[in-house]
Amino acid sequence: MKINFSAIILSAGFGKRMMPLTKELPKPLIEINGITLLENSINFLKELGCNQIIINTHYKHFKIQKLLNKIKENNNITLVYEKKILDTGGGVKNAISYFKNDNFLIVNSDIFWKKENQIDVKKLINSYVKLKKPHVLIVEKNKTYGIDKETGDFTLHGNKISRFKKGEKVFFYSGLQVMSIDIFDNFHKKKFSFNEVWDYLIDTNNLYGDTMNSNWFHVGDIEGLNIAKEFDS
Repeated sequence: MKINFSAIILSAGFGKRMMPLTKELPKPLIEINGITLLENSINFLKELGCNQIIINTHYKHFKIQKLLNKIKENNNITLVYEKKILDTGGGVKNAISYFKNDNFLIVNSDIFWKKENQIDVKKLINSYVKLKKPHVLIVEKNKTYGIDKETGDFTLHGNKISRFKKGEKVFFYSGLQVMSIDIFDNFHKKKFSFNEVWDYLIDTNNLYGDTMNSNWFHVGDIEGLNIAKEFDS
């Protein structure tokens, strides 16, 4: 990559749609054929060349800490514990002081990344480097596994992102985006959803995106977990 970048893996949520598995276990520690979702994300980011990983935690955070204590060469991984859960946008803003780099990836912990996804993410980062504008990675419905909705999250017009409107092509957010820390100078609340960041960027005509060509596995519920296990076996 042409830039140094950090990453934050969003891992603070309660994982309610994964009950009863998440009754005693945070969702990032759910395993798919011997590897946790969190380890899958960490390995994926390291292979991309990420030189610092932040993990925000809240629900059963001590179990995530226990896992990381077992992982060798984890000196570039920092846990940021949220005493009160801050939602997705607030969680990122709360962790910004820990970033070593101005540019960073934001990654959801409920995606099971495959090696072939690296090409799509590298393309996204290269697009970001050229334009120096926030970029989200989106995926067309026919490439998705583990999610079944008729309404999309976003629409792509050229390389600009807008909100999905009925009748448009269905694209889902892939759970990965890249931007710079100065974006958060515009947000002053402690707790807020990342939807507020996206809406601000769309309103100011500053949100860009790329589409995935590879298949994408969302592990947001038990059905998605079973699909990912089946394809990875």
